[in-house]
Amino acid sequence: MLAFEMLLAILLGAAVLAMLAKRIGVPYPVLLALMGMAISLIPGLPKLDLPPDLILALLVAPVLLDAAHDMSLRDLRRNWRPIFSLVVVAVGLTTVAVAFTVRWFLPDMPWAAAIALGALLAPPDAVAAIAIMRQVEPPHRIRMVLEGESLLNDASSLLIYRFAVASVATGSFHARDAVPALILVAVGSVAAGWVLAILIGHLIRRVDDAAISIVLQFVMTFGVWLLAEQLHLSAVITVVAFGLTAARAPTSAMPTPVRVNAFATWETVTFVLNVLAFVLIGLQLRPILPTIAGGQHMNWLSMAAACLAVVIVIRFVWVFSYRFFFPDDPGRPDAVTKQESFKGGLVIGWSGMRGIVTLAAALALPDAFPYRDFILVTAFVVVLGTLLIQGLTLRPLLKWLKMPHDNVVEKEILLARTKALKAALGGLANQEGQAAQRLRQEYEAALAGAKAASDSSAITDNVLRRQIVKHARGAIDVLRDSGQIGDDAYRRVEQELDWLELSTHR
Repeated sequence: MLAFEMLLAILLGAAVLAMLAKRIGVPYPVLLALMGMAISLIPGLPKLDLPPDLILALLVAPVLLDAAHDMSLRDLRRNWRPIFSLVVVAVGLTTVAVAFTVRWFLPDMPWAAAIALGALLAPPDAVAAIAIMRQVEPPHRIRMVLEGESLLNDASSLLIYRFAVASVATGSFHARDAVPALILVAVGSVAAGWVLAILIGHLIRRVDDAAISIVLQFVMTFGVWLLAEQLHLSAVITVVAFGLTAARAPTSAMPTPVRVNAFATWETVTFVLNVLAFVLIGLQLRPILPTIAGGQHMNWLSMAAACLAVVIVIRFVWVFSYRFFFPDDPGRPDAVTKQESFKGGLVIGWSGMRGIVTLAAALALPDAFPYRDFILVTAFVVVLGTLLIQGLTLRPLLKWLKMPHDNVVEKEILLARTKALKAALGGLANQEGQAAQRLRQEYEAALAGAKAASDSSAITDNVLRRQIVKHARGAIDVLRDSGQIGDDAYRRVEQELDWLELSTHR
């Protein structure tokens, strides 16, 4: 009962902290990190041990799939150069820099263990950064770069992490042998994710019961992860490719009640997994803290602080090096001035908060892993430090820079609404009767901007609305597939159509 009561108390505390974070305008992972630190100081709490492989699958797989589903493939293509540089070069530089730093402090630490530490500290988590940016509304392009980086750098860093952990088990690590293997695994994982998304998508779309569909979605997510592990592929890359492919399905592929319930469920699960990650790290740190407080490993904190400084500095160094070697193309539709590019570099460089992936990777290390306790301490210090230092100052930085707000998403939403209304009118063209006439007048007025389309309680109106919503969905599918709108605008209008369709089932 104690574990159950503790779980209830933790979830209640996390919900209260999330509400507090929203009220005071800070990202909720900041307060969750403080909660994890508080848990590590509470005596008498039971130790919760989970198998290492289960930790990564449980904490990372749903979060990655949720992020991949929300990512705009069009914006990923448009910003591939800066995203690729952060995913590959920045992750690589951070991994190497951290490895050399800890080896300088701890010469007897195996190189593979040092590289594993560098790899798990490398990937920033965009949850905190995006939570702040939604309040301040910076340029759309900056947010897309951060979201794309957050999604893909988990794959690159955890791929290195997996090879480093395996090298500790085998006792050897050779970069010449690792690089071709990494490339082969990455290609195979992308192919597997694409194929599985197509096959599983056909099954999921046949289910029209929300509860059954959501259960299947989670089972398939974990199933894709476990299958990739069994095939010795990268589970992270496979899940990302699976999510990106599954998200390309047309809006009519899934029944509206299922989609509305599924989106709400996934958002809740992502929040709970973030809570669980900070709780687990707190429970893992609790038996380590007495040795640090007693002076036995006091220097661990200074080493962890050094790693914190390294990950912050390396990110800044690369971001501004990239700006120097690869200046913005003035021919791009969203090209910016040098001053605005400099401001964007500051924001991206300062958005390097670490989060759930770093914690999960540290927790997933085997008990016998060299310097595991030191790695746990360092991971938590870096996550807590970046959330407090960068997370609490990012919003003031954005306000101080006074970056101009672009209306890219707003324009695309307007375009999508206009095309959807025109498609709806087209669907009414061959309809006869007073209900059809009334709806045509309503949508023509909405198209002219006179008023928004409103629901009608008439049964005939509801039947017609259900019919014309199909035409509207087809219109926004065409806009997204052609690249005229991104997924932000697409999901927004898709949600509006969902509520319109649901309102007809009264």
